[in-house]
Amino acid sequence: MMLLLLLVLSPAWAWIPVEDWESGNVTASLGESGQCVCHVYLPDTMFPADRVEHMQQVTKDLMLEVEIQINKMVSYKGKLEIFLGELKNLTTRVLILESDPDNYIKLDFELLRIELREFEALVSQLRESLNSSSPVFDSLYSEIHNMTLIVNQLETYDKSNLELVRIEFAKLQKKLEECQKEADIINPDIGNCNHTGITGVSRPMVVQLNAHLSSSYTFGGWGKDSKPARGYESMYWYGGYSSPSVYNFYLYSNYDNFILRSAFKDHDLPNGWYGTGNNYIVHGNAIYYQKNSPFSMSKLNLTTSKYDYRVIPQASQKFSYIYSDYQNMDFAADENGLWVMYATEEAKGKLVIAKIDEPSFGIENEWSTNVYKQLASNAFMVCGVMYATRSVDLNTEEIFYSYDTKTGEERHLSIQFEKFQENYVNLDYNPSDQKLYMYNNGYYVSYNVKFKN
Repeated sequence: MMLLLLLVLSPAWAWIPVEDWESGNVTASLGESGQCVCHVYLPDTMFPADRVEHMQQVTKDLMLEVEIQINKMVSYKGKLEIFLGELKNLTTRVLILESDPDNYIKLDFELLRIELREFEALVSQLRESLNSSSPVFDSLYSEIHNMTLIVNQLETYDKSNLELVRIEFAKLQKKLEECQKEADIINPDIGNCNHTGITGVSRPMVVQLNAHLSSSYTFGGWGKDSKPARGYESMYWYGGYSSPSVYNFYLYSNYDNFILRSAFKDHDLPNGWYGTGNNYIVHGNAIYYQKNSPFSMSKLNLTTSKYDYRVIPQASQKFSYIYSDYQNMDFAADENGLWVMYATEEAKGKLVIAKIDEPSFGIENEWSTNVYKQLASNAFMVCGVMYATRSVDLNTEEIFYSYDTKTGEERHLSIQFEKFQENYVNLDYNPSDQKLYMYNNGYYVSYNVKFKN
């Protein structure tokens, strides 16, 4: 092989010592333009510098992938430990129930069945995550099936006694509801803003898997009416889907029926009124959600089943929260009323807060913030203050930013709270009970909010 070297040799050949060059392999001549041209004959064995560089990059990628997989295994180990602890507790409850079935009512049996279905979904999720089928998982499935059979058998014993207990339970429930109403009257902070902002968030209260009892329904939301009509103070709502498409909602008269998945009404959105995203709410006996075509905010009156929509020209469909696409409009409610948050191209993707005038269903006022929507997990309103969240790690979320619409003051915060699972698509504050409602990877999760008085 012959290389023409002009003045300096290529660095790729610098690894060959000069003393190893044979004089017969180097000749010199004068070029046509008078320049000196060296003819060097080098051996065919070349150092593969490009291959070494490629191997170094592949090694880095493999080390990163291994680290990611190790973190996943640690996360799965923690989930499995929690799961095994809950399964042990459930086994004890079934044994107690088997020894004395007359002291339990239908609700207890149904709750046990729901938990068993949840455990079955968790086992399936772990199997898919670990991409494994082993005797351990098969044994867990068998154990869950056997416990379900026991629960079904126990419920058939002594129906007369169960009916008496059910009547007594209904009386007790009525008394508890009366006590709850009195507690709401005694607590002056509910519905008021006698504080200077959020100082903390409680640990998550995981209610159960969604009403479809499927871990594939990762899109959706749940909660209570933030401004309930008289007689609907105890109502819960739910919407869950396997994609960002929004096409129906379920209503439950109270918490017990919500747990039992016994809806008193369900709304299937008609063609032309489908929505997208997950940041919808129920406020004033109406559901507010993001409509597809035209892109707009939409309203469904739950009493009259009347639909309405309003286009917000500056709202953009290009910007969404980090956990899910198509979450362009985020509806929120607080002690001051109804809000919608979105990003605009004029603001270069930063969140804009808009106050909704409920009677006219129009935009009353707007405030521009300095938080990029695509860097946030979600946002909610409390007493006219917007709070934005972001992910810290697999199990931790953080309220990192706030904007006060009354004063225009922005603050950078660090209020961390625990997640049940990594991804969530709906997070809303409800002023009627001062709780946060989260739809966390298919599970109903809620939090108590702590304020600085």
